[in-house]
Amino acid sequence: MLTLTASPELVPTKRRAHVKLFTAQGSNFPSFLPKEVENIKDPFARKLATRIERLPVGFADRSIMSSCVKPLMQSERSPVVLLHGFDSSCLEWRYTFPQLEEAGLETWAVDVLGWGFSDLERLPSCDVASKRDHLYQLWKSYIRRPIILIGPSLGAAVAIDFAINHPEAVEKLVLIDASVYAEDTGNLAKLPRAIAYAGVYLLKSTPLRLYVNLIAFNSLPLNTSIDWMNVGRLHCLYPWWEDATVNFMNSGGYNVSAQIKKVKQKTLIIWGEDDQIISNKLAVRLHCELPDAVIRQIPDCGHLPHVEKPNSVAKLILDFVGEDSNKEAQSVSQGEQEHRRGVVPVPVGVVPVLGVVVVGVFPVPVL
Repeated sequence: MLTLTASPELVPTKRRAHVKLFTAQGSNFPSFLPKEVENIKDPFARKLATRIERLPVGFADRSIMSSCVKPLMQSERSPVVLLHGFDSSCLEWRYTFPQLEEAGLETWAVDVLGWGFSDLERLPSCDVASKRDHLYQLWKSYIRRPIILIGPSLGAAVAIDFAINHPEAVEKLVLIDASVYAEDTGNLAKLPRAIAYAGVYLLKSTPLRLYVNLIAFNSLPLNTSIDWMNVGRLHCLYPWWEDATVNFMNSGGYNVSAQIKKVKQKTLIIWGEDDQIISNKLAVRLHCELPDAVIRQIPDCGHLPHVEKPNSVAKLILDFVGEDSNKEAQSVSQGEQEHRRGVVPVPVGVVPVLGVVVVGVFPVPVL
């Protein structure tokens, strides 16, 4: 059973004192968050919510105040940028984000255009091209270095689309229980707008979100499931959320299956072995189709490992991010040893080395 007080996976021992300290200090949420954030009990979600900022991002013919969690530090290593799944937000990373940051990574959690906590009162287009361009402009304005781009569920499609179109911005990819084989939003794009709005309204309903939690995770107590549901639907309370989501659905959505073989970046695939939403058979297919990929499965884990098994996900990401540095250090160490022995290496040539559940015809966010 997963709880916030008993599970060693969700609450590492070394951090319990920090949680108590934060709770004792009270909340200091940004004024632009929906007031319902005060009702959330999860201390990790509450703490990450206090760090959400809105940054101006020049996009199309306007500037959008775009929500994200910025890093507390800069690092010599490539920054890590965390995306989220369909109809979700940066709060999806409430357990894994602090672990990556504490390990010394320069870590960003970014809200994809149309979801999350950005100011969309003057609603832009929220189609795939707009989501891609918005992310690029944020990267160009504030990060400006090649990144490790991490996408869970439908965020994996966002990551692949971005890496293909802006390879100069992406050094490596991490795809988590990737929803990359769904062929766009299908018939949803052809629905009359009234029916589309009715379906989108259903997306934020309490019964549907609780049901999704039931199938997305291995096992959750009811009180935890309710709290996680409140975290997952917080961004839905903005007045522009329905328009943005209908706009995305009517645009056709993501279809990246034909792009997978074109990915140049080294990729880590992470998959929950007990994923009831996207079969781990697709993990094997994805591993076969990506030119340069490794795959790691997490036992006793459902569709969102970074929520359910954050310790395991953080370790896999840290190992993946640091492997080139480790190889370089090993190479330098070996060279020093050979130099001491009077051995000089001789070059002999160079070897080129959608998280979406469908209920009826409507997609459902998996958080």
